[in-house]
Amino acid sequence: MSWEAEITELRRREELARRMGGPEKVKRQHDGGKLTVRERIERLLDPGSFHEIGAIAGRGQYDDDGNLIDFSPTNFVFGRGRIEGRPVVVGGDDFTVRGGAADASIWEKQVMAEQMSHELRLPMVRLVDGTGGGGSVKSLEMDGRTYVPRMPGWQHVVANLNTVPVVALALGSVAGLGAARAVSSHFCVMVENISQMFIAGPPVVARTGVEMTKEELGGSEIHTRAGAADLAVASEEEAFAAARRFLSYLPQSIYELPARIAPSDDPNRRDERLLSIVPRDRRRVYKMREIIDMTVDQGSFFEMGRMYGRSSITGLARLDGWPVAILASDPYHYGGGWTADAAHKITRFVDLAQTFHLPVVHFVDIPGFLIGPEAEQAGTIRHGARAMAAVYQASVPWCSILVRKSFGVAGAAHSNHSRLQYRYAWPSGDWGSLPLEGGIEAAYRAELEKSADPAALLKQIEDRLNKVRSPFRTAEAFLVEEIIDPRDTRPLLCEFANLAAPLRQPGPSTFGYRP
Repeated sequence: MSWEAEITELRRREELARRMGGPEKVKRQHDGGKLTVRERIERLLDPGSFHEIGAIAGRGQYDDDGNLIDFSPTNFVFGRGRIEGRPVVVGGDDFTVRGGAADASIWEKQVMAEQMSHELRLPMVRLVDGTGGGGSVKSLEMDGRTYVPRMPGWQHVVANLNTVPVVALALGSVAGLGAARAVSSHFCVMVENISQMFIAGPPVVARTGVEMTKEELGGSEIHTRAGAADLAVASEEEAFAAARRFLSYLPQSIYELPARIAPSDDPNRRDERLLSIVPRDRRRVYKMREIIDMTVDQGSFFEMGRMYGRSSITGLARLDGWPVAILASDPYHYGGGWTADAAHKITRFVDLAQTFHLPVVHFVDIPGFLIGPEAEQAGTIRHGARAMAAVYQASVPWCSILVRKSFGVAGAAHSNHSRLQYRYAWPSGDWGSLPLEGGIEAAYRAELEKSADPAALLKQIEDRLNKVRSPFRTAEAFLVEEIIDPRDTRPLLCEFANLAAPLRQPGPSTFGYRP
């Protein structure tokens, strides 16, 4: 006796499932400039590594004798595969079957994908291309009832944020539950002109009296600037490459440490340009990203969230092969001051470093919090205090490079002062409770008001105070530990990375990741 007939039937059903929504729907997907879910999985993963689960789940049509005559697969494809040899879980919406809507799915498949990622401690990659959680309102008529919304399996989505790296690629018009799945990740990528993301799409928004296109309402430019997406790329292939690169810096889960790669750059490299990159004129800006590129392993800096909270720079890099988290100020935006958006960005990024045991290197040029009515209306101080709490809660190794300014509460948040101050100051360092520019007028207001020549008195006071603002005066009192030649920054940071590596312990953080 053989089971060959059943295996033949299995292969037939698998072949029917691979048709997805049928040739017409597949053509429509391609005509829209988009890959199908199976093409996406094939291009994301190492060749031949995908093992699909639930391939023949769907809706069958049978004749009167019980023979299968047609089959429509569910619109969610998932399974295990490998990226650069490392196992991952990948799940993707099939837009060719009812636009990826949940009313054409078996929701248990999505739940199992998240559960598998969590319990097997494997990174999760979501390929999101769905129109929402409930699908069309037509389903109400089909079912003959409505329902109270719920979120099956969301406990696994939340748990995964605290356990395994989660990447979400928004690869189409993503609304409702699909949008929530996209942003509930450590790294969310959109594709320009193909991806849109919204709570509700233009037809629903139009009922409020607002007419907008999909791109105007929720295009990649909207969401990268709002912080809902971390990166926008020009093509799906670039999105897959970004996912692979992001995962290369992280461990499989919190129960492992980020792996070192073979060093390809001299740890003792000294870049002469660092000596003059910061202008002597404190009012002039400079390019912090160039400092980062000159000090980390060449070509290793991978920036995240560039268009949001722009006074702060966040990204991943390597030092002597070790993965590290890079936090830096961008003086081109508000002089590097912390805005409410920057504070949100910093909180989320520090949480990422803490969750996955990444040492933090902070290049500091912080004149304080943004001031003025807009800052107050945005609740900047509350959001800034939250970011400072994240810094103080973090226990991963931390090294600060005081490049220029460090003023006020935000400047004080460059590190947790109660821990070992592993930091270095550049000769361009300038710090205090308030910058002299503006601070003099506040501190010497009475004298200036009484003076017959306030401008001359202000100049005298500035000259006196400039003599004591030298970083060498601070170092004399051991209020800053070391002033270094900027060209020595890379060798010292590589030493930090090598010293920090054995100090880390795998396992859960004392607090959870805040999405």
